[in-house]
Amino acid sequence: MKTSTFLKPKPISLLAIGLLALTANLAAQAAAVPLNGRLIARPVTPGDVTRHALPASLENSGGLNTVGVGTPVYLEADVNLSVPASGITNVTFTITSKPIGSAAVISASPLPTSLGVNEPAEQLLYQVAAFAVLRPDVTGQYTVNAAISTMTNGSTNVTFTVTAATYLGAFVCELCHSGGYAEVEYPYWTNTAHSMIFTEGIDGLLGSYSVSCLKCHTVGYDTNALSYADNGFYATQLADHWTFPTNLVSSNFANMPASLQNLGNIQCENCHGPGSAHAYAFGNTNLPGWPLLAVTVSSGDCNQCHDAPTHHIKGTEWYASMHAVTTTIPTGSGRDQCVMCHTSYGFITRVENVQSNLVAGGTITNFPATNTAYAAIGCQTCHEPHGNTFPTNGAPNAHILRTLASVTLGDGTVITNAGEAELCLECHHSRNGGASNNVANYALGLATWAGGSSFGPHDGPQGDMIEAANAITYGLAIPSSAHRLTVSNVCVGCHMQTTATTDPGFLKTGGHTFELKYNVTNSGVVTEVDQVAVCNQCHGGITNFNFPVEDYANTGTILGVQTEVQILLNQLSTLLPNSSGVVDGTVKTSLSTKTNWTQAQLQAAYNFQFVSSDGSLGVHNAPFATGLLKASIANLTGVSVPGGLPDSWENQWFGSVTNASGAPNASPAGDGIPNWLKYALGLDPLVRGITLTNGVVWANAAGAVGGSTNTVQIYTAADITWQTVPGTSYQIQAINFLGGGWQNIGNPIVATNSGTMSYLTPTHGTLQQYYRIAHTP
Repeated sequence: MKTSTFLKPKPISLLAIGLLALTANLAAQAAAVPLNGRLIARPVTPGDVTRHALPASLENSGGLNTVGVGTPVYLEADVNLSVPASGITNVTFTITSKPIGSAAVISASPLPTSLGVNEPAEQLLYQVAAFAVLRPDVTGQYTVNAAISTMTNGSTNVTFTVTAATYLGAFVCELCHSGGYAEVEYPYWTNTAHSMIFTEGIDGLLGSYSVSCLKCHTVGYDTNALSYADNGFYATQLADHWTFPTNLVSSNFANMPASLQNLGNIQCENCHGPGSAHAYAFGNTNLPGWPLLAVTVSSGDCNQCHDAPTHHIKGTEWYASMHAVTTTIPTGSGRDQCVMCHTSYGFITRVENVQSNLVAGGTITNFPATNTAYAAIGCQTCHEPHGNTFPTNGAPNAHILRTLASVTLGDGTVITNAGEAELCLECHHSRNGGASNNVANYALGLATWAGGSSFGPHDGPQGDMIEAANAITYGLAIPSSAHRLTVSNVCVGCHMQTTATTDPGFLKTGGHTFELKYNVTNSGVVTEVDQVAVCNQCHGGITNFNFPVEDYANTGTILGVQTEVQILLNQLSTLLPNSSGVVDGTVKTSLSTKTNWTQAQLQAAYNFQFVSSDGSLGVHNAPFATGLLKASIANLTGVSVPGGLPDSWENQWFGSVTNASGAPNASPAGDGIPNWLKYALGLDPLVRGITLTNGVVWANAAGAVGGSTNTVQIYTAADITWQTVPGTSYQIQAINFLGGGWQNIGNPIVATNSGTMSYLTPTHGTLQQYYRIAHTP
């Protein structure tokens, strides 16, 4: 623990007085930062022990507020991350209340302060001020106070209440939680893998199985002598004189004492803590600390077992995910709509109410009030631990995913083909209604979502992108990739790919990291690596996501797909207004849309944001992404092929904007006059002109040109210009290819004064020509 040190006052100088005044001023500024102190139970996982070289004998903890008698509670006092760590002067832990007969005391913690805050999201908010340990010795409630003092940010007192109880086994939970007195968790739990893991292991159905598995696969398995009073599996094992069998055979579980069978497998109390206090209360919600049982969405509850690399790694992977650090901004009072995707509590509430956040056409639905407190998107967000998934129809799913219901996108498109990714699409689609409605309502200042009016598809429209839906298509049939049809479980198939333990991206990509990129540092240089293993099953031999597919941007060269999409994004951005509302032709990385933009600009801006917010730069659906951008460019300029001629002209003469004969420099009539020139003069590009010897082409206008039906003369000549010296004779010479003999063009020209001389020579029908000026003297 930290203690304060007080110095005896001494005479000081005027300089010292000035320094003290400055120090006082800085202290006053620092004091403006609130302490935001808190006291919690710190989870300790097998992964923590390995990563931080903690004592191997350390007992794991789920960070619960309900624990078995004799089980350690690792207390963690935290303060605001903005408070200077050096300014934390003292933290004192005190047990302010405990059960009669308890001799429990606060003891030093084996955890170093450098271990830091457990939850990745909370590491952005808090820092550890001090650790301590409470080991309850009798059943009942314990209240601990932590007095935190700082040099510049004041002090605070924070408390935490622990319930110590004993284990009962799932059969006791069944009495209420089978649909009689309370919810129907027990019957669903019996169909989960948790409910039979120990049974299958000890009966030899899992192959390798040992005593080391029991710490997670049984209830209350704690070999610490102080915990024998918890009535957990290990204490009961000693009482029944049972030993782990030498041979794993199918009769092992059936031959165990009933008291141990009752505590075998992963049960209610593994996650909620021992249930004696809860059961004896029998629904008396007026008791202090009700429900006298841990109910949490903290990752530690699951990671006390699932953060155990290199084999039990689902929780370890999650630590590296963006879900673990979802933003805290859209939480709190009045954020009912936001939290339905941005926090664990909000999403669970939404799913349990069996509602989707947007319905066909972008109509906004009303939702009941929900828990708006912050909690990262963790295990319990996506998985319903009891197996009571929605909709159930009496049939649980293999991974106890919280829902596999179909998803309705903002434009009314119903997604039923995503498999397990239906869960992902619950949030990973635009929550701002239908694209067309969003543009129309925004321009009118009307609500575009339940919380107000905002432009664009919001964040994360990956579901809309991969399903090729809910964008501004201008009535065109824009092509789509086959990813949504060929990748098993869509999002899951790629983002949750298995990464081999020998792969440098192990624990950084795939699985529950959901990441497809990781960084490698060599000699201080950080290189981003794309995890393309799963892509190579179809695409074969690629090393990164930016591999060449097609010349989507019509640059004449097939570049990487992500480069092609970025080129089109840049081109589209130059056609949209800047923050001042002026179309300035500059490349923009983001847009500041205004309600007074034209409909065409808003439609194009929607597609720009749609493709940008998807984040994959075409990897999810390159044909659809590039098709939207080119359609937006065409709608603003009339030219869908970058560098091409107007679509209307191309379609009029060549039937398609992609017809090679309609390229700007092509001469489909064979007279050498390019399409761009005939377009500029209003000529029929398919009518061959008559070539005269003086380099003039007579081209049939095939209609009115400038109000006249007369033919048009097109001169095809080179203007050769050079500086002259009086009295010097100049001879123009030409050659068709380098290495040939130079030929004189016309007669020598004698300069009569200094200046610039120009000579026009016909070039029609000449593939290439080089010129030079010979002079005498």
